[in-house]
Amino acid sequence: MYPSSCDTFVALPPATQGQRIIFGKNSDRPCDEVQEVVYFPARDYSAGEKVECTYIEIEQAAHTNAVVLSRPAWLWGAEMGANEHQVCIGNEAVWGRESAEDEEALLGMDFVRLGLERAETAQKAVDVIAELLEKYGQGGNCMEDQSGFTYHNSFLISDRTEAWVMETSGKHWAAEKVGDGYRNISNQYSITTKIDKEHPGMREYAKSHGWWDGKAPFSFAETYSFMTTARIEASGSRYCEGRNLLERSKGHITAETMMDILRDKESGINMEGMFMTTGSMVSVIPTDSTLPGVHYITGTPDPERSVFKPFIFVKDIKQLKQTSSPCYGPDDPVKKIPRFQSKPDRKHPLFIEHEAVAANIDITKDKGKKIMQKMRALEKEKMAEMEKLLSSGIEDPTSVVHLFSNSSQEELSVYSNL
Repeated sequence: MYPSSCDTFVALPPATQGQRIIFGKNSDRPCDEVQEVVYFPARDYSAGEKVECTYIEIEQAAHTNAVVLSRPAWLWGAEMGANEHQVCIGNEAVWGRESAEDEEALLGMDFVRLGLERAETAQKAVDVIAELLEKYGQGGNCMEDQSGFTYHNSFLISDRTEAWVMETSGKHWAAEKVGDGYRNISNQYSITTKIDKEHPGMREYAKSHGWWDGKAPFSFAETYSFMTTARIEASGSRYCEGRNLLERSKGHITAETMMDILRDKESGINMEGMFMTTGSMVSVIPTDSTLPGVHYITGTPDPERSVFKPFIFVKDIKQLKQTSSPCYGPDDPVKKIPRFQSKPDRKHPLFIEHEAVAANIDITKDKGKKIMQKMRALEKEKMAEMEKLLSSGIEDPTSVVHLFSNSSQEELSVYSNL
């Protein structure tokens, strides 16, 4: 099995329809892994407080932003998410000349959450990740078993005005600003000679290892990656397919366009098999700061057979119970040394019902078709409601406090009435 893991996309004006930024990601993970959708409110902390990430404890920030996260239920970080300032981040596994570390440090998914909690803009998120990467490093097992699956990370980060691609190799990194058009990342390095921010020792490190002669134009991808492994070949195909799908809709990319891309199985973007798409997210961020951002998240596997449900940041949002997995606290096998000696049941209420319905879709063709029609009808209804808010704003914030939870409950109702 060659783990492949994820595709992330962003489209900005003039590639999008209207003055909106569209962000999207498929999280491709082990097929038996549960992905939950959780919310954490903004919070202030006292000086000297610590935060326990997946494997290590680090210094806590004085203030953390409100965040919504789609994450493997066993870890602290996230595969993708957004914050109250409409910053969106998704990460990708990448491999290159530098070996990925088995030693426990911050996971790429921890960096996703930390960037969202501590940054008000996409560029600030790059700075936050760079600072934490330098201080704590990246490393540790990225799967809930004893396989020792490790990788470096790339990130696609967007806000209301721009996007950034940040790619890492150990503690070294490069970042590219995306001001318009579109960009996507898969499981390969993609930053070439357009480098807008970088680790100060990144070029000299490559030169000292004989990866760059110091004379040719410096390309991060060519210098830090190797281009012949099966992982790179598979991700290269998905990367090109994703770019082609964005190009095809350039000038009128919408949330629906991004959802269609994430649902595309022929390209491999909607992944099936031992590694499959276990969660998906599409965000619509108006460039007008007076208008809300809408974040559509599935919380269930296979976007083709899932409902993208809307979330909007307002005050007084409670935890999202239908998509929150059981918590095992200090008894969790992830927290005990040696780790991963057992694997507890992490299925949340929506996952349980969706799993049964997905099996029904596979077994009964006619009934499966009707189920899919009802799921897609619910999604379209919610998107029509959100379009009004995206265009005119929110008059009464209390009307969307329970938006995601109510949408999840409506999805559960669709399943219970079958």
